[in-house]
Amino acid sequence: MARPVTGREFVKAAKEKIVAAKTVDALRAAQALLLPLEFGLSLEQTATVIGLSKSRTGKLRTRFQRIELGVEQVKTKKGLRNHARMSLDEEIKFLTPFIIEAQDTGTLHIPQLKAELERCVGRSVSTSTVYQLLRRHGWSKLAQHPRTDMEVMQAWKRMSSKK
Repeated sequence: MARPVTGREFVKAAKEKIVAAKTVDALRAAQALLLPLEFGLSLEQTATVIGLSKSRTGKLRTRFQRIELGVEQVKTKKGLRNHARMSLDEEIKFLTPFIIEAQDTGTLHIPQLKAELERCVGRSVSTSTVYQLLRRHGWSKLAQHPRTDMEVMQAWKRMSSKK
């Protein structure tokens, strides 16, 4: 025997979401909750109507309820930073002293910035992460990699020739 349908307290919210839905996913999530409650459809029938699998339909129902309860946030592509090491405000605060120094000298040394970022986040980061951080805040033009600094290149060549 099938489990009884839950979520009656979300019917009003689901009806409002169906009217105001701007994406197909938002519409389907509201339908996944509303169709079984209002029309007595089974999960399989609901999945067929909204064009998804039974598993995905159940997950949509659960996610809709969690969002309405405030347990889960709606993710948008604009604000999505799944592997963020810092918030955008923390990044700005972190970069400010480096940018001020770079505006005076005209260059921003990546190894120094990378070392400080690693110290700040408590783990190693790749150099591309540092460049992405600068690009995200519009400061990539000030970046200077050690390979572009002639003194650093000469020192590196001298050290490698000894080996």
